[in-house]
Amino acid sequence: MEQFGGINFSSQELANLQTPCYVVNETQLERNLQLLQYVQEKADCKILLAFKGFAMWSLAQLVRKYLPGTSASSVSEAKLGREIYGGELHVYAPAFSDRDIAEHVKLANHIVFNSPGQYKRFKPILAKHPNIKTAIRLNPEHSETETPIYDPSGQYSRLGTTLENLKSNIDAIDGISGLHFHNLCELNADALERTLAVVEEKFGFLFERLSWINFGGGHHITRPDYDVERLVNIIRDFKSRYQLEVYLEPGEAIALNTGVLVSTIEDVLHNEMDIAILDTSATAHMPDVLEMPYRPLIKGAADPKEKAHTYRLGGVTCLAGDVIGDYSFDSQLKIGDRLIFGDMAHYTMVKNSTFNGVNLPSIYIYNQETETCRLVKHFSYEDYKNRLS
Repeated sequence: MEQFGGINFSSQELANLQTPCYVVNETQLERNLQLLQYVQEKADCKILLAFKGFAMWSLAQLVRKYLPGTSASSVSEAKLGREIYGGELHVYAPAFSDRDIAEHVKLANHIVFNSPGQYKRFKPILAKHPNIKTAIRLNPEHSETETPIYDPSGQYSRLGTTLENLKSNIDAIDGISGLHFHNLCELNADALERTLAVVEEKFGFLFERLSWINFGGGHHITRPDYDVERLVNIIRDFKSRYQLEVYLEPGEAIALNTGVLVSTIEDVLHNEMDIAILDTSATAHMPDVLEMPYRPLIKGAADPKEKAHTYRLGGVTCLAGDVIGDYSFDSQLKIGDRLIFGDMAHYTMVKNSTFNGVNLPSIYIYNQETETCRLVKHFSYEDYKNRLS
């Protein structure tokens, strides 16, 4: 199945892994990047790596072969982009502090402001850095995302500037050269097409004074059923009508279906149903399981009661809700068994934590062509201690 990223281990290879661990298939990652390169060439646009979704810098050399730059939302991400990846660096945050801007003007090529007020506040500093291109993030007030926590265009959203607020502060944005909008999450090209129509209708009056626009993220370009040609046509059509450079900055699409998380069963118990406790954690190691929420696939497992033995899989932390979900298996689970969770390269390493002092999962790189797997990072007590004071 595509969610397991073409990663195949023998029983011995699986047993040799330090668990919990993330394993990322660099071969599949390159296939994703090649598809993104195709979009860039056919649509005459630029696609950036958004660190918020995937920031595995040990694979930066591979990413640089295909993408012209990165997108950051903090000084730390921006430094990673400049020091490790190179190329163009775009920066956006809901709000910048004086300290943030002092760092970003040393690093960024493009800075996107969330409001006219933020842009006006830092305009005197930007005047000293004329090579930095600036933009305002828009809130098109058009929702495509069903999960409220991931909907930037939802009611009372703090993300982006509405048309009303923009028009009432139109003089304050004098000097910007671009616009940015982002309201998608794991969606197909039709969602972009509808959103872009709204953006054009509401904000098109600004386009003549600009040179670039960023269509944001949430484009699931590397998903098997994504309509790539429709995306290409949307961008080409837009560029035929407006002389604007177009950027996209997907986070998830870069590493979609490229990696897994491998875990070991440490205990099996019964409390009205069978329960297996793993050496990993939903809340600490795969937080989107609880936040999104979603139910990850497990190799060889099925929905509850579909197979002979059903278990609730629990995490290793003391949080009562640290539960991954209910799954069924052909055989009874036992201590020492390894479970492989699918599609765990994105929004895991960038969001995980050491809650309860649990170790962060080790990180491996797998090469499908050579069928080799190498450890690139192991975390220890020092990583936990150094986050505290």
